[in-house]
Amino acid sequence: MDRFSSRHGLEPPEPEITVTQDAPHELRGVVVDLAYETGLRPHSMRSIVCRTLRVRENEHNWSAYPNVDSEVREHLDSCQWYEVYDIIEQVYASLLRSANQACVRHDPEPQPALFVEELNKYFRKRGIGWQLVDGQVRVRGAEAFEQTVHAAEAGLRDAGRATAGNEIHQALLDLSRRPNPDVTGALQHGLAAVECVMRDVCGDANATLGTLLARHKGRIPPPLDQAVEKIWGFASEQGRHLREGREPSLEDAEFAVHVAAATATYLSKKHGA
Repeated sequence: MDRFSSRHGLEPPEPEITVTQDAPHELRGVVVDLAYETGLRPHSMRSIVCRTLRVRENEHNWSAYPNVDSEVREHLDSCQWYEVYDIIEQVYASLLRSANQACVRHDPEPQPALFVEELNKYFRKRGIGWQLVDGQVRVRGAEAFEQTVHAAEAGLRDAGRATAGNEIHQALLDLSRRPNPDVTGALQHGLAAVECVMRDVCGDANATLGTLLARHKGRIPPPLDQAVEKIWGFASEQGRHLREGREPSLEDAEFAVHVAAATATYLSKKHGA
């Protein structure tokens, strides 16, 4: 979309994330608008929405506007918050399938990349803590969190540490689970990435991270090693030995995964083969 603000790079400061386990009323309408703008018609949008929500299409609604369009918007307005994000994923999948059918002419032309771009821009503008990445709605953290964690996943894979990279990826998926994030799983996977790299660089294939930190002092210089040890202790207590009523918060888990990603990247770079 060639808008004045886009051409001149004019954007307001990105607000703090305030929306996670919700799909605001405005977003529900924006999803429909963007779907139409990027290649879907009301009838195809209704099929996606009804199939995702497992509801029957109104057989008495024939005309696209206002009947079918109103039906689509009513379903979006009344469904559970996490179902809105399910629908977003299905809209993107439908646009991508249509765009890949090179032999079939579509009018209007499906634009899955534009749908992703505009939706993620909206998420950032409204402080919504989600983003559409590779066809999946995933958790979106603060800018520093995003840069550290995604760079860690890519960097570990590029360094030949695919297992550690996958642990970071799984931690992100756990934080992205709907309707409730798996914070204990995120903690476990985040610190497992550090453990994987530490085992590799120390040549100690079976020890736990706590044992590795004690046996191989200097791999992480003091007092930073103490900080990592305490994060590991927190993750072990909260992620593996959870007590009733003491489940860690999403913010706790994001912080631990952030530190774990940075630590795994540091170890891999400093002690890489």
